[in-house]
Amino acid sequence: MEIRPIRTDADHADVLAEIDRLWGAAPETEEGARLEILLTLVDAFEEAHHPIPDSDPVAAILFMMEQRGLRTDDLAPLIGRGKVDDVLNRRRPLTLPMIRRLSAELHIPTDILVRPYPVKRAA
Repeated sequence: MEIRPIRTDADHADVLAEIDRLWGAAPETEEGARLEILLTLVDAFEEAHHPIPDSDPVAAILFMMEQRGLRTDDLAPLIGRGKVDDVLNRRRPLTLPMIRRLSAELHIPTDILVRPYPVKRAA
């Protein structure tokens, strides 16, 4: 396979197949160098054509809860009693103190927690 720019999804699929074939090649070999170049090309193509959307703060919290086996009650010391359900159901925005505690305890980067997200306002 000749190395060339990835311009289509078909090119992308072909390069992924080649990466699978080369996977595990030692870095100091010709195959290892080829693998590194192909990975760079795939990364650039995917960033341009299939970007991953920014993580939503509530989704990040729910993900970390799942990963750590936490329940909503476990968040009360971080968010406040009576506020956990409102935050997780998007009826209340995160405050700066909540963000600080969640970041410190759940290891969620603050840049994710401060992102804007839709909040349902009471009617």
